[in-house]
Amino acid sequence: MEIPILFEDGEALVIDKPAGLPIEPPRKGGPSLANHLEMLKLGFQRPPVPVHRIDTDTSGCLLLARNPKALSRFARAFEERKVAKRYLGIVAGVPEADEGEIALSLSKISSAEKGWRMIPAKKGKPSLTRWRVVQRLERGTLVEFLPETGRTHQIRVHAASGLGLPLLGDPVYGDAASGPRTMLHAAGLTVERDGKPPVVATAPLPADFLALGAPDGPDNG
Repeated sequence: MEIPILFEDGEALVIDKPAGLPIEPPRKGGPSLANHLEMLKLGFQRPPVPVHRIDTDTSGCLLLARNPKALSRFARAFEERKVAKRYLGIVAGVPEADEGEIALSLSKISSAEKGWRMIPAKKGKPSLTRWRVVQRLERGTLVEFLPETGRTHQIRVHAASGLGLPLLGDPVYGDAASGPRTMLHAAGLTVERDGKPPVVATAPLPADFLALGAPDGPDNG
């Protein structure tokens, strides 16, 4: 599996993570990003280390740090919200408005039947996502999501419970049969750096988005 590189300098790599590739080795075994880190050394002595997480099903921008100091610096940038993330998702239906924001506190629950998942809960962690409609498609709607916080499954829950329209293919918060996978793509990432230009990367829409009618272009609307 070839992993495209979207940004590279002495501190950082941003890769275009393929959908279906987990970041950490699955308990049941199988390939993961860990299998590719040696190849992503690109002449450096150390393999790069993922700074943050995106779901296995989610494609797109993933930041890797190329040395321990960079890892610490980038981790601090995420904690201090000096990171801008742009996602594109296809939701099952048409939102009532063209844009808005979703503020829902999220909490983790688990059960023997369904496993763990996130739910809206007043005592959960605050989360905020801004969104806008990009284009209505034959099946569903392409929506831009700009998360202000970085909670687990935030966009997936905000789409399902905030918009009332789950992402196509989402097996936990929607209907797995409605799409080829959870239709969420990390389209853009900007990470501020003191004294240096920011890390800026954009990931083109993958083939499964294009197959559902999403526009092919540098900014995807």
